[in-house]
Formats: sequence, C-alpha cells, structure tokens
Amino acid sequence: MKEKDFSEFERLIGIEFKNKGTLKQALTHRSFLNENKKLKGGHNERLEFLGDAVLELVITHYLYDQYPDKNEGDLTSIRSALVNAQTCAEVAKKLNVNDYLLLSRGEAKDVGRARQYILANALEAIIGAIYIDLGYEKAKGFILKNIAPMTEQVVKEELWADAKSKFQEKAQDVAGVTPSYKTTKETGPDHDKKFTVAVFIGDKMVAEGEGDSKQDAEQSAARHALKEKEWD
Repeated sequence: MKEKDFSEFERLIGIEFKNKGTLKQALTHRSFLNENKKLKGGHNERLEFLGDAVLELVITHYLYDQYPDKNEGDLTSIRSALVNAQTCAEVAKKLNVNDYLLLSRGEAKDVGRARQYILANALEAIIGAIYIDLGYEKAKGFILKNIAPMTEQVVKEELWADAKSKFQEKAQDVAGVTPSYKTTKETGPDHDKKFTVAVFIGDKMVAEGEGDSKQDAEQSAARHALKEKEWD
C-alpha cells in the first residue's frame, strides 16, 4: 500500500500524524505481517490495547458531564453500548477504515462478523496512535467528534438497556409467565449469519427481532415486544 493512501486517510479524519509509521501500525493487522514476514514494523494490537483505555476514559468523562441525573449503573450500561465492538465497527465503516487496512489475503476476503471485530479493533488502535503521536487532547477530540454523537441514539432507543431482563420482569409481573425465545430463521453463510428470533408469552408469539447473533436477535425481539405490549 502506498504512503499516499495513508495521507488520504489523514485528510479524511482531519488529523495529520507527526510519525506516519504510527498510523500505519494502527492499520496493520497481525495477519498481514504473518503473510509478509520481511516487512518491518508492528501490528496494531498494542495500540488497540492503549486506545481502548483512552476511549473508555473519554466516554466516561463525557457521560458524567452529559447526564448528571443518571446513576452509576445506567452510565456504565450506556458507556458499554458506546465502546462495544458493534458501535466501534460502525464508526470505522463511516470513516472508511476498511479501505486502508493492511490485511492478509485470507482476512481481506472475509467480510462477515470477523471483519466487524477487525474494524472495531482498528478504530481503537487509531485512537491509541493519535494519543501516542499527538497527545490526549487530539485523541479526545477525535472521540468526541466521531463516537460521542452516537450517544443520543443509544439513549433514545435504549440500546444500552437489557431489554430481555426488562421484558422478563414485566411478563412475570403482569402475566405470571417467563417468556421464551425461539430461532425462526437463519440466513447467510457461516461467517456472516443473520438470525431471526421470536419471543413468546406462553404459546402466543409477541414479537420478532433480527441480529448478527442469537443474543442480539433476542434483545431485538425483547425490545419489539416491550413496544408491542406498551411496557416500555
């Protein structure tokens, strides 16, 4: 990959690195070095480790200031929704990180769930690289610009809440029954499956939900069921 490609990425995210090698490392997956053993430089796992901590600190401070009335448990859940792999991968896609990743030929072909984790890890590595190369304030600015704005959606749609627990609690209180879940459909290849799950109260189906895993689909079904029953 040519150096100009990384310069294009710098322009895209509005950040110019002093040490271009740090950015390149953030975008280098371990598989690429395994396939190109003569290349110098490291992969992005250490930067990911660092970036993860910086991201959590910035988001924690942001939520602390933004929601003075929310308790520790709610703030922790909202933070988890903002820094998890799904959210980080979504942000990485918006920044076209996929176009600049250095991957092995095998990893480059896989565009399923495994790629989501690679993208999420790369975003954290980029944050780590910004922190190492340009300092905390630059890293903070990047996070507040690209990740913090998703807070409103997370809070509005209660993506941070455990919908399954809430629906179970309501079903037991109102109907005296523990809800059950059943996978009704699986689509896609093994590396990129989509699941549809239905939630039942007794024999009656209340709602369905979809997701990239059975757990995600169950949470989606529970959210829809809460709305269907007007328990939300």
